[in-house]
Amino acid sequence: MLSQDSNDDTEDVSLFDAEEETTNRPRKSKIRHPVASFFHLFFRVSAVVVYLLCELLSSSFIACMVTIILLLSCDFWAVKNVTGRLLVGLRWWNHIDEDGKSHWVFESRKSTPQDNKTISEAESRIFWLGLIACPILWVIFAFSALFSFRVKWLAVVIMGVVLQGANLYGYIRCKVGSKKNLTSMATSYLGKQFLRQNTADAQTSS
Repeated sequence: MLSQDSNDDTEDVSLFDAEEETTNRPRKSKIRHPVASFFHLFFRVSAVVVYLLCELLSSSFIACMVTIILLLSCDFWAVKNVTGRLLVGLRWWNHIDEDGKSHWVFESRKSTPQDNKTISEAESRIFWLGLIACPILWVIFAFSALFSFRVKWLAVVIMGVVLQGANLYGYIRCKVGSKKNLTSMATSYLGKQFLRQNTADAQTSS
């Protein structure tokens, strides 16, 4: 599970020099990073397919388990270090300070007018669809394995939930900000709903 320091902040920075270069390119197609988009879905979808068809593909549980874990590991690395940066301009990572404390950093690429012209909505949809849908499937697999007493598969599906859930959590933090921002957004939303309800009741009673 992810742990975090109380000083965590979502940083609005330029992630890499290469990112600055890509903003100067004219938009030629909806998908500007076809290879990254492909591998963003390939590893995670392949892991799901192998899990569903493992009994047909091989009679060896160990072979299926190792294959799924390798696909999940490749997916975790690719999504965390490559596709998130290229497709949506987000990145999360951890570093150890001089005092030995662990800090989680959630970064988003600095938004400029040039960025807005080159942002690909198709890539963004691909990224978030794959990021959200697959962890939900692994949660379903976990309950299915538990209720059907397929105990030997629990370790595999839990690995899927943890690895893909970690990326989902990290990128949501990058997108919406730190815990303080999340609390502020929730409080603001509830306050607006409460005020709207009271206003409607007052108008009805008058």
